[in-house]
Amino acid sequence: MQIGKLVQIQAKAIAVAALLLSAFLAPVVNAGEAYVEGVHYEAIRVPVNTGLTDEVEVVEVFGYLCIHCYSFDPMLKRWEKTKPAGVDFKRVPAVFSEDWSLLAQIFYAAETLGVGDKMHEPLFESIHIDSLDLRNEQVVANLFALHAQVSKEEFGKAYSAFSVKSKVSQASAKGRAYGITGVPTMVVNGKYRVDGKMAGSNEEMLRVVDFLVAKEKAAL
Repeated sequence: MQIGKLVQIQAKAIAVAALLLSAFLAPVVNAGEAYVEGVHYEAIRVPVNTGLTDEVEVVEVFGYLCIHCYSFDPMLKRWEKTKPAGVDFKRVPAVFSEDWSLLAQIFYAAETLGVGDKMHEPLFESIHIDSLDLRNEQVVANLFALHAQVSKEEFGKAYSAFSVKSKVSQASAKGRAYGITGVPTMVVNGKYRVDGKMAGSNEEMLRVVDFLVAKEKAAL
């Protein structure tokens, strides 16, 4: 056999082997799926039980100290108004340090007082626009009085309640179970985790969430 032909045969064999290897290593994509596990979202190693049987839970893990969470919040509010039917949406504060724990305590105090929606945006703005120190309980009490007409006594009682501190501990544990390393991160049905970096942007993250919601609803 001529050397030239042998070289050509060897080159073709190498090319075929390379194609087979790349196909083997490439992420498995089901026909029609726009987003790929391991690329656009991740499966949580040990799924977290949601306690729901006929709805799909969607969780935003966030932090008031996070400027990206503040920027993402208007997009999330728009999504919340048009979210698919059968979706149970909730927020869980991330607890990365003592300061984050105090802010989670404020979040759950607002929730306990029934003013979570009223206080959510003002708490973000107090940090990122007004540069207030929310480690000062009196400063926070003044915010609740101003934006939600909650007396300082009512706020103090809720803020120091054992039930509120227990919720902070539960949020911390849930964040670890979800494998949260940064925020904002969305968790779908306790099974899938997606953030803006994986999705390509925070706006695209919500499209991945819708995709995963549809996937979970189909499995119900």
